[in-house]
Amino acid sequence: MFGPEGPSLRELAVQALSSVEHGYDLLAPKFDRTPFRTSGRVLDAVARALAPLGPFDDGLDLCCGTGAGVRVLAGLCRRAAVGVDFSAGMLDVARHQVRAADGPAIGWVRGDARALPFTAAFDLVVSFGAFGHFLPRELPGLFARVHSVLRPGGRFAFPLPAPAPASDPLFWTLLGFDAVMRVRNALWWPRFVMYYRTFRLGTVSAELARAGFTTELRALPEFGRRADGSPRVRLVVATKPTTQQGS
Repeated sequence: MFGPEGPSLRELAVQALSSVEHGYDLLAPKFDRTPFRTSGRVLDAVARALAPLGPFDDGLDLCCGTGAGVRVLAGLCRRAAVGVDFSAGMLDVARHQVRAADGPAIGWVRGDARALPFTAAFDLVVSFGAFGHFLPRELPGLFARVHSVLRPGGRFAFPLPAPAPASDPLFWTLLGFDAVMRVRNALWWPRFVMYYRTFRLGTVSAELARAGFTTELRALPEFGRRADGSPRVRLVVATKPTTQQGS
């Protein structure tokens, strides 16, 4: 999973005993050589699924990390693609890796996703693999902030894999990881919030509706279907209404 150019076991241990922000500052130079980076397969599938919903003028990548999602926005947006993250280290790597060419302007903002420093400035907000850093009780505020930075009719989109069944070793791997993180956070400060099994479709759908979105689910066919026929990966597309309800 980790190549010779990736972080060492010691580096990962130091990161895990840091705060989320400082941990990612430490990991940033080698982040793209870890399995934590969203795969190109997922990025490409999301880009293909979103393209027919455009055109988009301005896009925001929420918790952009080293900028892989901003590259997706650069192919979908005509005017600007902006990445926001609270890790200065991750943003520094992103600035060096993703540069404006003939496409939209590229921008980087250091900020907390729970307190986005924007008004209604975007037509599209995306996020890839970041939601494990938010506790379930934080979702209402997070989704409300995303709603506030979208223009009427704007979209909030993110891929959401189906949970692994109990017969899959991945189920027990993720369960074990979450258990270890809970013990770590109970015994060590500052906390490192990263849980894989807290971002569930039912809760997400309810909180998106509560924030004022209308939501549709689109299967990403590149990832196939499970034995019960359900998609292995869905794209959640939440839309901010063009008019206020009741008007």
